[in-house]
Amino acid sequence: MFERLQQARRSARERSDLARLIDACRALLGARGESNSVAIADAAVGHYRNLSADSLKAFFTLLAEEFDPDPQSVLELAGRYAQSRAPEDLIALTRAAEPPRQELLRRLIRASGGTAAVLSMRAQLLVRLRGDRRLAAVDADFQHLLSSWFNPGFLELQQVDWDSPARLLEQIIRHEAVHEIDGWGDLRRRLQPDRRCFAFFHPALPGEPLIFVEVALLEAMPAAIGPLLDCDQPPAQDPRRFKVAAFYSISNCQPGLRGVNLGNFLIKQVAQRLQAGFPALRTFCTLSPVPSFADWLAKVERLESDRLKPARLKALDAALQAWRARSHGAGPVEKAGASAKGGATEKAGAAQKTDDAELLRRLCAFYLFHTSAAGLRPSDPVARFHLGNGARLERINADGDLTRKGLKQSHGLMVNYLYDLDEIEANHERFVSEEVNASRAVTGLLH
Repeated sequence: MFERLQQARRSARERSDLARLIDACRALLGARGESNSVAIADAAVGHYRNLSADSLKAFFTLLAEEFDPDPQSVLELAGRYAQSRAPEDLIALTRAAEPPRQELLRRLIRASGGTAAVLSMRAQLLVRLRGDRRLAAVDADFQHLLSSWFNPGFLELQQVDWDSPARLLEQIIRHEAVHEIDGWGDLRRRLQPDRRCFAFFHPALPGEPLIFVEVALLEAMPAAIGPLLDCDQPPAQDPRRFKVAAFYSISNCQPGLRGVNLGNFLIKQVAQRLQAGFPALRTFCTLSPVPSFADWLAKVERLESDRLKPARLKALDAALQAWRARSHGAGPVEKAGASAKGGATEKAGAAQKTDDAELLRRLCAFYLFHTSAAGLRPSDPVARFHLGNGARLERINADGDLTRKGLKQSHGLMVNYLYDLDEIEANHERFVSEEVNASRAVTGLLH
């Protein structure tokens, strides 16, 4: 009896919080005075923070249904503008076509902590969007406004170092998404003189990184992540020996900003700052994972492409079948450790490991070039990101990441993407035109 009573009270509170939030949203859209709207926005954000999971779903559904544009009004104004082409009719049509929820979001950020609240709303919305496509238009409005509010022109680029506030350093550890940071000692190595970490910040979210990138300053382009993350390796001290800046990890800290492209601006700004600070730097590249390669390789049974000559496609398909025959479900690095000791057997094992690595590199080149239905744009998300930013596919490295995660995702392969600062815009235009810019070392793997 008591439990049922408690459940009834919780349900009543949830309905009350949702009703108060809806009333506040309606009042906020109707508010005329600036000071009055701030108070209403504060109340709305407070009610939002009290919502249960079920109430959140109901709130987003309401945003989709009640705060949509009026279709009849949009249709009439569109017809009027089609006839008149008058500026005033275009203005009226634009205002009618904009969903009222966009103005609602603009007013919600007036609240104390309003920007953080809107980001939280978007993060919660994205979780529910997967199961309810009716919310797609609501998400499009969030993304449209967040892309404006978080325009890189409004953001501040800051270097994160060992002297940064402890709370900020804790966030770097928590949000690292590519190569997990194993405690304070690991983080400290990543902030030594031959390493750099930079983050974007927004004035409305002081002390909250939006996205950050980690960079290694090196003498040569790296082929493996292990040496870069080795805490026992002493840092290089002579900046005159830094010839290469390698971006080895980029992590988003705000789930609500998914789809708002900040990474490309971050990499380019960091490259420019590093070049100004280290004139000897000549090469800007990445050491990147291939996160979906192993899954693709496990599922594909035969290679198909209408952009390769039949003979080349046949040779690559033979490589796939050879890989399948050799692997039996295990990656080459995992099997290499099982080789028996002894001269001939050891040599045979090393030879097979070399052959397996070459097969994987060739298959990875095919994966990056020929597995997307949309032109030449690769299906791999990391490749799309860097190539879309104007990088060049430079090198595919075997044994690049021998961690459990690296072996599981890509059988240990990693990729170097080269950022030639003089060629970034041209490469970006080529990518938009469905052309991937790659080095001969990579294209040669397809022959």
